[in-house]
Amino acid sequence: MLDYLIVGLGLAGVSFCEQLEKTGKTYHVITDDSQQSSLVAGGLYNPVILKRFTLAWNASGQLKQAIPFYSALEEKLGVQLDYKIRVLRKFASIEEQNLWFEAMDKPGLDEFLSTDILENNNPALNAQFGFGEVKHTGRIDTAKLIASYRQHVQEKGNLSFHPFNFSHFKVFPDHVSYEMMKAKQIVFCEGYGLKTNPFFGYLPLNGTKGELLTIKAKDYREENVIKSSVFTIPLGEAVYRVGATYKWQDKTNAPTDAAKKELIEKLETFLKCPYEVVGHVAGIRPTVVDRRPLVGAHPAHGNLYVLNGFGSRGVMIAPYAAAQLFNFIEMGTPLETELDISRFTKKYYSN
Repeated sequence: MLDYLIVGLGLAGVSFCEQLEKTGKTYHVITDDSQQSSLVAGGLYNPVILKRFTLAWNASGQLKQAIPFYSALEEKLGVQLDYKIRVLRKFASIEEQNLWFEAMDKPGLDEFLSTDILENNNPALNAQFGFGEVKHTGRIDTAKLIASYRQHVQEKGNLSFHPFNFSHFKVFPDHVSYEMMKAKQIVFCEGYGLKTNPFFGYLPLNGTKGELLTIKAKDYREENVIKSSVFTIPLGEAVYRVGATYKWQDKTNAPTDAAKKELIEKLETFLKCPYEVVGHVAGIRPTVVDRRPLVGAHPAHGNLYVLNGFGSRGVMIAPYAAAQLFNFIEMGTPLETELDISRFTKKYYSN
């Protein structure tokens, strides 16, 4: 009898498995590559919503948990995951500069917004009004994280790599079973795959498709993340990630020519040097109608749990939400109201 079965090994699954390993719990993971959002993510952790100059939900608390979490994983896995990098918001006008300074009066934002307007010294950038700098930012290499952690779990003999088959899954009052395995409880960390989950499909997970390009631009020579109508993230050796799009209708992981065109048009409003597109990826972000995570226990089955709905801020939210769920299950600590799926219990019983 295992303590846990985990379905999915993206950012949510990795974060919850770490909670289990730190406390000596036994577990087994069932995963596949059907969901790509964690693998293809830009991986930025940035506490500020730069479109509106507002603080992201619970950003300070999430960062305090996330930074030590990834640092410990680097040591455990023997790889670099956290790349400290400045995020610069390109101003389009004097009015935007003024809005930046006004934003500093909002609660909590003064910790993260620099008071200096930075001049543009990069001839490959069109940025006549300069930049505002966001503090305490960086990039997590999510693809490396997931690949390294998958190998770690596999070496421990705790991994099955195949789609989860619900016809082989049974729920009992005091445990669950899947194929030849039994566990006290199961946690579904499926990303957008939750839409086809017969137990949690009632939750209002929308899913937003995001596409990103990878470009090579040897004359760009930019060491910071630049956020304009799209962002550019330096990856080293003159390679940059460019993104991202937000589409609500298409629910496939296939890159599209329309998104590529959109990203290129926006990129060329501020990039003034030659470049070559060398990659194009897509994934479905698990987004929720109220823009809050989905964490908690099934309304009718107390040994079924969900950890999902992180949207585009998974690298910040995942460690925080995973700790919340673990403490809820193991110690009975109440979940934060904003992320507890009990807010949708009426929707379950109305289906």
